[in-house]
Amino acid sequence: MTDAAIQPVRRAALVFIFITVLIDVLAIGLIIPVLPRLVAEFVGGDTALAARWVGTFGMVFAIIQFFSAPLLGALSDRFGRRRVILISCLGLGIDFILMALAPSLGWLLLARIISAVASASFSTANAYIADVSSPEKRAGAFGMIGMAFGLGFVIGPMMGGWLGHYDLRWPFWGAALLALANFCYGLWVLPESLPPERRSPRFSWRQANPIGSLSLLGQYPQLWGLMAVILLSNTAHYVYPSVFVLYADYRYGWGAMVVGQVLAVVGICSALVQGGLVRKLTPKIGEHNALVLGLACGAAGFLGYGLAPSGAIFMAIVPLMSLWGFAGPAAQSLITREVGADVQGRIQGAMVSLISLTGVIGPKLYTEAFAGFIGPAAPFELPGMPWFIASALLSTALIISLWQRARLRRIVLQG
Repeated sequence: MTDAAIQPVRRAALVFIFITVLIDVLAIGLIIPVLPRLVAEFVGGDTALAARWVGTFGMVFAIIQFFSAPLLGALSDRFGRRRVILISCLGLGIDFILMALAPSLGWLLLARIISAVASASFSTANAYIADVSSPEKRAGAFGMIGMAFGLGFVIGPMMGGWLGHYDLRWPFWGAALLALANFCYGLWVLPESLPPERRSPRFSWRQANPIGSLSLLGQYPQLWGLMAVILLSNTAHYVYPSVFVLYADYRYGWGAMVVGQVLAVVGICSALVQGGLVRKLTPKIGEHNALVLGLACGAAGFLGYGLAPSGAIFMAIVPLMSLWGFAGPAAQSLITREVGADVQGRIQGAMVSLISLTGVIGPKLYTEAFAGFIGPAAPFELPGMPWFIASALLSTALIISLWQRARLRRIVLQG
């Protein structure tokens, strides 16, 4: 097949992966406004107990992804990306039906465990992008995935809130419909991105488990700096779901409607950056510079959030904060340049597995910091402390990325 013939196939594949991630994120976003309420129903309306269970759900979800992401990545390296992605789409659809029908809290928790396994296919989607994108265009392709996340978390919660207003189970049915429609679409449209000759020659349980997948990273020391950046960035990101609603209400008196509108603005700005600016600017300035730019803006943005004395100033910082969106696609693209096609799935799986650990650590870190600096035992009142911690994490990631860039320049000059 000629290059001219391959390009439309690649574009169609990227469109499907974009749609797959968008629908998966939409489906997840749909249930965000109603899952805590459904949990509260199962525990007799006890809000405190419901909050503890919701926290347990989040922790279990992250732990399951820690184990399942490298497994799916290894399976995709051995048997191809298409099969793993489609099975995950089907699994999500069935899982959301189970959640819609769940008669008890135990069944709902079981459904969340299944959802965690199926959602771990994001690592396979990233590997798919590495398969079908040329190195110089990968950052833009990963930016499109970031755009899908942004759009999904704008539209999903809004739709979920509207459906949940009529019935708490409807958002789960809506999520199931989206996931199953995506499976049917992909069954007819999605091509395989990893031909047999480029696949891993065998499936290894040692590298498919999280410890084994992390040992795989040990074989690529050139990735350690970038992995540290990604870990720090994802830990910083958990400040949003952990304390944003509480912080906005405590400091600015924003109600649920205003918080939803602000989150929509944040998502729209993020989608515009990752879907537009990243694709256009990253090839011009280079991936290392895009990474530095994104981390610097993110660190400054979080610092501004913590200092903002009013809601208007907080909102004025949102466009600056959205430029953080340069960092993720740039880091992803740089990582894919360092490994071969036969291990892309396992490397991406190891990354998702590591990132899932931040979901265990992050929420507790930020909620304790917030409570510790507004409560009666606080040494002094500082409600912005969670944002300052997030800023410090991104500042550390920025220092690492600057060291990485300087190291690469030295290598180039010596070579």
